[in-house]
Amino acid sequence: MGRVRQADIARVAGVSQATVSVVLGGNRTGVRLAESTRLRVLEAAERLGYADPLVKRTTAAHNLFGICAATPAFDAYQPVLAGVEAEAAALGKDLIMFTAPGPAAVRRTRLADGCLFLGGPVPVELLATGFPIVHIGRRPDLGSRLPCVDADHAPASAEVLIRLTRAGHRRIRYLRTPDDTPAARERERGVRTVATGPGLVVRTDGTGLDAAVRGWLDEGVTALVVDEAVYPATRRALLAARVEAPGDVSLAVLGRPPSGTAGPEISGFEVPHRALGREAVRLLASVVATGAGEQRLLTCPPVAGETIAPPPEPADGQDRVPL
Repeated sequence: MGRVRQADIARVAGVSQATVSVVLGGNRTGVRLAESTRLRVLEAAERLGYADPLVKRTTAAHNLFGICAATPAFDAYQPVLAGVEAEAAALGKDLIMFTAPGPAAVRRTRLADGCLFLGGPVPVELLATGFPIVHIGRRPDLGSRLPCVDADHAPASAEVLIRLTRAGHRRIRYLRTPDDTPAARERERGVRTVATGPGLVVRTDGTGLDAAVRGWLDEGVTALVVDEAVYPATRRALLAARVEAPGDVSLAVLGRPPSGTAGPEISGFEVPHRALGREAVRLLASVVATGAGEQRLLTCPPVAGETIAPPPEPADGQDRVPL
Protein backbone atom coordinates (compact mmCIF):
# COMPACT_ATOMS: atom_id res chain seq x y z
CA MET A 1 0.00 0.00 0.00
CA GLY A 2 3.07 2.25 -0.13
CA ARG A 3 4.24 4.58 2.60
CA VAL A 4 1.89 4.66 5.60
CA ARG A 5 0.94 8.16 6.71
CA GLN A 6 -0.44 9.40 10.00
CA ALA A 7 -3.66 10.20 8.15
CA ASP A 8 -4.01 6.47 7.36
CA ILE A 9 -3.60 5.62 11.05
CA ALA A 10 -6.15 8.26 11.99
CA ARG A 11 -8.68 6.79 9.56
CA VAL A 12 -8.21 3.22 10.86
CA ALA A 13 -8.25 4.27 14.52
CA GLY A 14 -11.23 6.59 14.08
CA VAL A 15 -9.46 9.65 15.52
CA SER A 16 -8.06 12.91 14.21
CA GLN A 17 -4.62 13.17 12.67
CA ALA A 18 -3.69 15.57 15.47
CA THR A 19 -4.45 12.85 18.02
CA VAL A 20 -2.24 10.41 16.12
CA SER A 21 0.57 12.95 16.14
CA VAL A 22 0.24 13.44 19.90
CA VAL A 23 0.28 9.69 20.62
CA LEU A 24 3.19 8.83 18.34
CA GLY A 25 5.13 11.79 19.68
CA GLY A 26 4.88 10.42 23.21
CA ASN A 27 2.41 13.14 24.32
CA ARG A 28 5.26 15.34 25.55
CA THR A 29 2.92 18.30 26.08
CA GLY A 30 0.63 16.34 28.41
CA VAL A 31 -2.55 16.51 26.34
CA ARG A 32 -5.45 14.84 28.20
CA LEU A 33 -6.06 11.64 26.31
CA ALA A 34 -8.02 8.52 27.21
CA GLU A 35 -5.82 5.43 27.57
CA SER A 36 -8.19 3.50 25.31
CA THR A 37 -7.63 6.10 22.57
CA ARG A 38 -3.84 5.91 22.93
CA LEU A 39 -3.93 2.12 22.69
CA ARG A 40 -6.26 2.22 19.67
CA VAL A 41 -3.86 4.54 17.83
CA LEU A 42 -0.83 2.39 18.66
CA GLU A 43 -2.62 -0.79 17.59
CA ALA A 44 -3.61 0.80 14.28
CA ALA A 45 -0.03 2.01 13.73
CA GLU A 46 1.37 -1.45 14.41
CA ARG A 47 -1.21 -3.16 12.22
CA LEU A 48 -0.42 -0.82 9.32
CA GLY A 49 3.32 -1.24 9.83
CA TYR A 50 3.98 2.43 10.54
CA ALA A 51 7.46 3.29 11.85
CA ASP A 52 7.81 0.13 13.96
CA PRO A 53 10.83 1.35 15.99
CA LEU A 54 8.96 4.54 16.90
CA VAL A 55 5.82 2.63 17.89
CA LYS A 56 7.89 0.25 19.99
CA ARG A 57 9.63 3.14 21.71
CA THR A 58 6.31 4.88 22.30
CA THR A 59 4.72 1.82 23.90
CA ALA A 60 7.66 0.85 26.11
CA ALA A 61 8.09 1.58 29.80
CA HIS A 62 4.63 2.93 30.43
CA ASN A 63 4.21 0.93 33.64
CA LEU A 64 1.35 -0.89 31.95
CA PHE A 65 0.84 -4.61 32.65
CA GLY A 66 -1.59 -6.75 30.69
CA ILE A 67 -3.83 -9.59 31.88
CA CYS A 68 -4.93 -12.10 29.26
CA ALA A 69 -7.44 -14.84 30.00
CA ALA A 70 -10.19 -16.84 28.39
CA THR A 71 -13.35 -14.95 29.31
CA PRO A 72 -14.95 -17.72 31.46
CA ALA A 73 -11.79 -17.83 33.59
CA PHE A 74 -12.41 -14.41 35.12
CA ASP A 75 -15.27 -15.74 37.27
CA ALA A 76 -13.04 -18.46 38.71
CA TYR A 77 -10.03 -16.18 39.28
CA GLN A 78 -11.61 -13.35 41.27
CA PRO A 79 -9.37 -13.82 44.38
CA VAL A 80 -6.27 -14.02 42.16
CA LEU A 81 -7.28 -10.86 40.29
CA ALA A 82 -7.79 -9.07 43.61
CA GLY A 83 -4.17 -9.85 44.45
CA VAL A 84 -3.02 -8.73 41.00
CA GLU A 85 -4.80 -5.40 41.41
CA ALA A 86 -3.44 -4.82 44.92
CA GLU A 87 0.19 -5.50 43.99
CA ALA A 88 -0.02 -3.53 40.73
CA ALA A 89 -1.23 -0.52 42.72
CA ALA A 90 1.57 -1.00 45.24
CA LEU A 91 4.18 -1.03 42.43
CA GLY A 92 2.62 1.90 40.55
CA LYS A 93 1.53 -0.21 37.58
CA ASP A 94 -1.63 0.20 35.54
CA LEU A 95 -3.54 -2.83 34.29
CA ILE A 96 -5.24 -3.57 31.00
CA MET A 97 -7.23 -6.71 30.20
CA PHE A 98 -6.97 -8.59 26.91
CA THR A 99 -9.61 -11.20 26.08
CA ALA A 100 -9.46 -11.81 22.31
CA PRO A 101 -7.60 -15.01 21.31
CA GLY A 102 -5.41 -15.42 18.26
CA PRO A 103 -3.27 -12.91 16.31
CA ALA A 104 -5.30 -9.92 17.49
CA ALA A 105 -4.40 -10.76 21.09
CA VAL A 106 -0.72 -10.98 20.16
CA ARG A 107 -0.78 -7.50 18.65
CA ARG A 108 -2.62 -5.99 21.58
CA THR A 109 -0.52 -7.55 24.35
CA ARG A 110 2.54 -5.87 22.85
CA LEU A 111 1.04 -2.54 23.87
CA ALA A 112 1.82 -3.44 27.50
CA ASP A 113 5.28 -3.77 29.05
CA GLY A 114 4.51 -7.40 29.90
CA CYS A 115 1.51 -9.66 30.35
CA LEU A 116 0.02 -12.11 32.87
CA PHE A 117 -1.75 -15.13 31.39
CA LEU A 118 -4.35 -17.25 33.17
CA GLY A 119 -7.07 -19.63 32.14
CA GLY A 120 -6.05 -19.64 28.49
CA PRO A 121 -3.26 -20.53 26.03
CA VAL A 122 -0.02 -18.60 25.74
CA PRO A 123 0.67 -17.47 22.14
CA VAL A 124 3.89 -19.14 20.97
CA GLU A 125 4.63 -16.04 18.92
CA LEU A 126 5.10 -14.01 22.09
CA LEU A 127 7.28 -16.68 23.69
CA ALA A 128 9.48 -16.81 20.61
CA THR A 129 10.15 -13.07 20.69
CA GLY A 130 11.04 -12.92 24.39
CA PHE A 131 8.08 -10.68 25.27
CA PRO A 132 7.79 -10.57 29.11
CA ILE A 133 5.19 -13.14 30.17
CA VAL A 134 4.23 -14.72 33.48
CA HIS A 135 1.68 -17.53 33.66
CA ILE A 136 -0.45 -18.00 36.77
CA GLY A 137 -0.44 -21.77 37.13
CA ARG A 138 2.14 -24.22 35.87
CA ARG A 139 2.39 -25.15 32.19
CA PRO A 140 4.47 -28.37 32.09
CA ASP A 141 4.09 -28.50 28.30
CA LEU A 142 6.20 -25.33 28.03
CA GLY A 143 8.82 -26.45 30.54
CA SER A 144 11.20 -23.91 32.01
CA ARG A 145 10.74 -21.47 29.12
CA LEU A 146 7.73 -19.88 30.75
CA PRO A 147 8.02 -17.99 34.07
CA CYS A 148 5.10 -18.92 36.28
CA VAL A 149 3.62 -18.71 39.76
CA ASP A 150 1.57 -21.53 41.27
CA ALA A 151 0.45 -23.05 44.54
CA ASP A 152 2.59 -25.96 45.73
CA HIS A 153 -0.21 -28.54 45.74
CA ALA A 154 1.80 -31.76 46.15
CA PRO A 155 3.37 -31.21 49.61
CA ALA A 156 0.16 -29.63 50.93
CA SER A 157 -1.82 -32.70 49.80
CA ALA A 158 0.75 -35.04 51.31
CA GLU A 159 0.53 -33.18 54.63
CA VAL A 160 -3.23 -33.75 54.75
CA LEU A 161 -2.72 -37.49 54.22
CA ILE A 162 -0.05 -37.54 56.93
CA ARG A 163 -2.55 -36.01 59.37
CA LEU A 164 -5.05 -38.73 58.54
CA THR A 165 -2.57 -41.59 58.89
CA ARG A 166 -1.31 -40.21 62.20
CA ALA A 167 -4.91 -40.17 63.40
CA GLY A 168 -5.06 -43.90 62.66
CA HIS A 169 -6.71 -44.04 59.22
CA ARG A 170 -5.60 -46.80 56.87
CA ARG A 171 -8.61 -47.16 54.54
CA ILE A 172 -8.84 -43.88 52.62
CA ARG A 173 -10.55 -42.80 49.42
CA TYR A 174 -9.32 -39.76 47.46
CA LEU A 175 -12.05 -38.25 45.27
CA ARG A 176 -10.38 -36.15 42.62
CA THR A 177 -11.73 -34.10 39.78
CA PRO A 178 -11.76 -35.87 36.38
CA ASP A 179 -10.04 -32.84 34.83
CA ASP A 180 -6.42 -33.62 34.08
CA THR A 181 -5.00 -30.23 35.02
CA PRO A 182 -1.45 -29.67 36.34
CA ALA A 183 -2.89 -28.83 39.78
CA ALA A 184 -4.96 -32.04 39.84
CA ARG A 185 -1.93 -34.12 38.87
CA GLU A 186 0.17 -32.48 41.59
CA ARG A 187 -2.48 -33.13 44.26
CA GLU A 188 -2.69 -36.79 43.27
CA ARG A 189 1.09 -37.05 43.31
CA GLY A 190 1.14 -35.70 46.85
CA VAL A 191 -1.57 -38.11 47.99
CA ARG A 192 0.26 -41.10 46.52
CA THR A 193 3.51 -40.25 48.31
CA VAL A 194 1.76 -41.09 51.60
CA ALA A 195 -1.06 -43.54 50.85
CA THR A 196 -1.27 -46.56 48.57
CA GLY A 197 -3.63 -49.43 47.94
CA PRO A 198 -6.33 -50.48 45.49
CA GLY A 199 -9.16 -48.05 45.01
CA LEU A 200 -7.28 -45.17 46.66
CA VAL A 201 -7.97 -42.66 43.86
CA VAL A 202 -11.49 -42.23 42.49
CA ARG A 203 -12.04 -39.81 39.60
CA THR A 204 -15.55 -38.45 39.85
CA ASP A 205 -17.74 -35.59 38.70
CA GLY A 206 -20.06 -36.33 41.64
CA THR A 207 -22.38 -38.73 39.79
CA GLY A 208 -23.47 -41.73 41.85
CA LEU A 209 -21.69 -40.69 45.03
CA ASP A 210 -24.68 -41.35 47.31
CA ALA A 211 -24.48 -45.12 46.90
CA ALA A 212 -20.71 -45.11 46.62
CA VAL A 213 -20.19 -43.40 49.98
CA ARG A 214 -22.34 -45.93 51.85
CA GLY A 215 -20.58 -48.77 50.03
CA TRP A 216 -17.15 -47.48 51.00
CA LEU A 217 -18.12 -47.23 54.66
CA ASP A 218 -19.47 -50.78 54.56
CA GLU A 219 -16.07 -51.85 53.19
CA GLY A 220 -14.31 -50.22 56.13
CA VAL A 221 -13.22 -46.88 54.62
CA THR A 222 -12.77 -44.39 57.47
CA ALA A 223 -11.62 -41.22 55.70
CA LEU A 224 -12.46 -39.28 52.53
CA VAL A 225 -10.13 -36.76 50.91
CA VAL A 226 -11.72 -34.66 48.17
CA ASP A 227 -10.68 -31.97 45.71
CA GLU A 228 -12.41 -28.67 46.42
CA ALA A 229 -14.28 -28.91 43.10
CA VAL A 230 -15.72 -32.28 44.16
CA TYR A 231 -16.64 -31.18 47.71
CA PRO A 232 -20.20 -29.88 47.00
CA ALA A 233 -21.24 -33.22 45.46
CA THR A 234 -19.52 -35.12 48.28
CA ARG A 235 -21.33 -33.08 50.92
CA ARG A 236 -24.69 -33.77 49.25
CA ALA A 237 -23.86 -37.49 49.13
CA LEU A 238 -22.92 -37.57 52.83
CA LEU A 239 -26.15 -35.80 53.77
CA ALA A 240 -28.22 -38.16 51.62
CA ALA A 241 -26.53 -41.19 53.17
CA ARG A 242 -26.90 -39.73 56.70
CA VAL A 243 -23.15 -39.95 57.17
CA GLU A 244 -21.61 -37.47 59.59
CA ALA A 245 -18.07 -36.10 59.87
CA PRO A 246 -16.04 -36.81 61.85
CA GLY A 247 -18.41 -39.18 63.67
CA ASP A 248 -18.85 -41.73 60.84
CA VAL A 249 -15.99 -40.73 58.55
CA SER A 250 -13.16 -38.21 58.63
CA LEU A 251 -13.20 -35.65 55.84
CA ALA A 252 -10.53 -33.40 54.34
CA VAL A 253 -10.62 -31.05 51.36
CA LEU A 254 -7.61 -30.27 49.16
CA GLY A 255 -8.35 -26.57 48.91
CA ARG A 256 -11.15 -24.59 50.50
CA PRO A 257 -14.89 -25.45 50.39
CA PRO A 258 -17.16 -22.66 49.14
CA SER A 259 -17.58 -19.87 51.67
CA GLY A 260 -20.72 -19.97 53.76
CA THR A 261 -20.76 -23.78 54.06
CA ALA A 262 -22.69 -24.74 57.18
CA GLY A 263 -21.33 -27.06 59.85
CA PRO A 264 -17.87 -27.62 61.31
CA GLU A 265 -14.80 -26.15 59.65
CA ILE A 266 -13.51 -28.62 57.06
CA SER A 267 -9.92 -29.81 57.51
CA GLY A 268 -7.50 -29.42 54.61
CA PHE A 269 -5.40 -26.55 53.29
CA GLU A 270 -5.77 -23.04 51.90
CA VAL A 271 -4.86 -22.20 48.30
CA PRO A 272 -3.26 -18.73 48.53
CA HIS A 273 -5.18 -17.23 45.60
CA ARG A 274 -4.65 -13.58 46.50
CA ALA A 275 -0.95 -14.15 47.22
CA LEU A 276 -0.61 -15.84 43.80
CA GLY A 277 -1.88 -12.68 42.12
CA ARG A 278 0.50 -10.45 44.06
CA GLU A 279 3.49 -12.73 43.45
CA ALA A 280 2.69 -12.93 39.72
CA VAL A 281 2.85 -9.13 39.45
CA ARG A 282 6.16 -9.03 41.34
CA LEU A 283 7.61 -11.71 39.07
CA LEU A 284 6.41 -9.92 35.93
CA ALA A 285 8.03 -6.69 37.14
CA SER A 286 11.28 -8.62 37.55
CA VAL A 287 11.00 -10.18 34.08
CA VAL A 288 10.33 -6.76 32.50
CA ALA A 289 13.31 -5.22 34.31
CA THR A 290 15.87 -8.00 33.83
CA GLY A 291 14.59 -10.25 31.06
CA ALA A 292 15.09 -13.28 33.32
CA GLY A 293 12.25 -15.29 34.84
CA GLU A 294 11.73 -18.31 37.05
CA GLN A 295 9.04 -20.62 38.38
CA ARG A 296 7.82 -19.78 41.88
CA LEU A 297 5.70 -22.08 44.06
CA LEU A 298 3.79 -20.71 47.05
CA THR A 299 3.12 -22.73 50.20
CA CYS A 300 -0.49 -23.72 50.88
CA PRO A 301 -1.16 -23.07 54.60
CA PRO A 302 -2.76 -26.04 56.40
CA VAL A 303 -6.27 -25.70 57.82
CA ALA A 304 -6.65 -27.81 60.97
CA GLY A 305 -10.44 -27.76 60.82
CA GLU A 306 -12.71 -30.04 62.80
CA THR A 307 -13.37 -32.99 60.49
CA ILE A 308 -10.30 -35.18 61.05
CA ALA A 309 -10.56 -37.52 64.05
CA PRO A 310 -9.46 -41.08 64.93
CA PRO A 311 -11.46 -43.80 63.16
CA PRO A 312 -14.72 -44.51 65.02
CA GLU A 313 -14.97 -47.68 67.08
CA PRO A 314 -17.79 -50.03 66.09
CA ALA A 315 -19.77 -48.95 69.14
CA ASP A 316 -18.37 -45.61 70.17
CA GLY A 317 -20.34 -43.21 72.23
CA GLN A 318 -18.87 -40.02 70.88
CA ASP A 319 -21.01 -37.07 69.97
CA ARG A 320 -21.74 -36.80 66.28
CA VAL A 321 -21.15 -33.42 64.65
CA PRO A 322 -23.50 -32.96 61.66
CA LEU A 323 -22.15 -31.51 58.42
